[in-house]
Amino acid sequence: MGKFRIDTLDTSSEALLDTCAKLIVNAFADPERYNLDRVRRELCCDDPLFYRRFFIAIEDGEIVGVGGVKAADWASRTHILYLSAVSAAKRGKGVGRALIKARLDWLQSTFKSGRILVSATKTRRFRDLGFRELRNGRIDGKHLMLCRF
Repeated sequence: MGKFRIDTLDTSSEALLDTCAKLIVNAFADPERYNLDRVRRELCCDDPLFYRRFFIAIEDGEIVGVGGVKAADWASRTHILYLSAVSAAKRGKGVGRALIKARLDWLQSTFKSGRILVSATKTRRFRDLGFRELRNGRIDGKHLMLCRF
């Protein structure tokens, strides 16, 4: 296994945007909700009021994971982890956890305080990082989790 690094996504690079969009679309395999055009628009959105930031995991020059964080436009000081995907060959090797940690670190260094929400099928890694499941927060096998900082 090579060593991966985490960087912020350079949204001015068409090649990076395409690679990340394809990784997400392939991971979710839900063409109605996660089609290539929609995901690409999400990745390159640059709204000064409601930020979006994406982080990528790179190993041997290849993007092996991507994860986003955005402002919730419906609640102040609330942030959402979303569009997280790791290539099938790299799952279980710490890439997903590193992407979560990079986003949490960025949020905590950028904002004085707030809430972070995530919807997850697997909760252990989020619990280990300080998230707790919201009561009655389970829908369709996914758990709504919250972390305050």
